[in-house]
Amino acid sequence: MAPPRALRDLTLALGAAVVALGSLLFIAWKLYFRDTELGASWDSWWEREVQELRDRAPAGSTVEWKQVLVLGLDGAGKSSVLHYICSQTARKRIPPTLGFNSAQLHVEGLEMDLLEVGGSQNLRAYWSHYLSEAHVLVFVVDSVDRSRLRTARQELHALLEEEPRLPLVVLANKQDKSDALSTEELQEELGLHSLSGQRELFLLPTSATWASLSTATSVLRVRSLLVSLLSQP
Repeated sequence: MAPPRALRDLTLALGAAVVALGSLLFIAWKLYFRDTELGASWDSWWEREVQELRDRAPAGSTVEWKQVLVLGLDGAGKSSVLHYICSQTARKRIPPTLGFNSAQLHVEGLEMDLLEVGGSQNLRAYWSHYLSEAHVLVFVVDSVDRSRLRTARQELHALLEEEPRLPLVVLANKQDKSDALSTEELQEELGLHSLSGQRELFLLPTSATWASLSTATSVLRVRSLLVSLLSQP
């Protein structure tokens, strides 16, 4: 009989493999059902997602459609940010996104299509495929996860090189934690000072929890900022 520790390690390894396989199967499922043409691009998939939403709009509608791309490393809190931007319903636990997550928000004459792409290493390679259709990039950072700030910085700057003029909103998330880095510290760690003058850039402290909706770190401030940015001509 294998020792307990060996069984535990085997269980963890199998669990990680199942999660990775699930992400890949989800992507394959999307591609298969969303596009049957050989060699279809990732960009065309998202374009069709948006077109389907537009087609459902009432005839003669004057609603303006804008796209928001939400990215960040896994565990940064992207799914929670998306939930509380679109809903103030309390949730004890919001499961992480293993593939894609999308939400629509209609506010002040705008229809915002928010697309979140998972932040695991195997999905980051696909991030850049969605930049060309986005009007704003929201990049969520775990303010507590000091060990991966360098990775977050590298991934963010790689994206910005692809779209040098895309407005950027960086969220210093999990500010409700006592060991969270401040926005000033994150500005330095992420090298945001080097981007000054290149694009519209915002760095907001956030806490993507129901209890924080009435505080200075509420994600409702993010929603207000997005409305302001997307309302510009």
